Amino acid sequence: MDAPHPPLLTAVPPGAAAALAGLMADAGHAPAGLNAPEAVAEEFAGAWCVRTGAPVSPNRRPLRLHRLDALRPPEPAPAGRAAVATAAARSLLIAWYEAFARDVDMPAAGSAAQVDDRLTHGGLTLWMLDREPVSLAGVTRRLAGVTRVAPVYTPPEHRGRGYGAAVTAAVSRQALEEGAAEVVLYTDLDNPTTNALYARLGYVGVEDRVMLRFES
Repeated sequence: MDAPHPPLLTAVPPGAAAALAGLMADAGHAPAGLNAPEAVAEEFAGAWCVRTGAPVSPNRRPLRLHRLDALRPPEPAPAGRAAVATAAARSLLIAWYEAFARDVDMPAAGSAAQVDDRLTHGGLTLWMLDREPVSLAGVTRRLAGVTRVAPVYTPPEHRGRGYGAAVTAAVSRQALEEGAAEVVLYTDLDNPTTNALYARLGYVGVEDRVMLRFES
């Protein structure tokens, strides 16, 4: 559970999600929602509602978790080059983080702190067209051998030109070169454009997930 994001659960044996909901309720935790496989989410949410009385509503359309199989950079690559972002671009990065959050209906709170953290480990890369940034991709710190690509954002005026694919390929290669055993990312399951894009880059679907919101 990485604030401000909701708890993220993997597949667990039947009964485990309900038991976790009870433990969290007893401990006074009040998560704003949940990110989990559908069956796990339903079990946790049902137990949470019984224990707390908090109503549940869908927070976003279903997500698909992907893992990188064999990286296939776009050919031909679009004009421009990848460049690791520095603190000089901080204001732009925060604005793009907030725009990304609005696009995917996620909380924008904490964008500045997330940008500052990513800057400390070279975790944000811009696609530069001449001297103009036109797209952004980030990567998390490696944990247990896994690096996650997020966010990937291209302003509307620069979309449809391959910049997002190119910068995603760049950070995916960076993660592998820095020792990641697995590189993963999430897509909106109902967005055929992004799902097809990442498939072309060599990402394959692992599992589908849902995000729920717990009303206070």
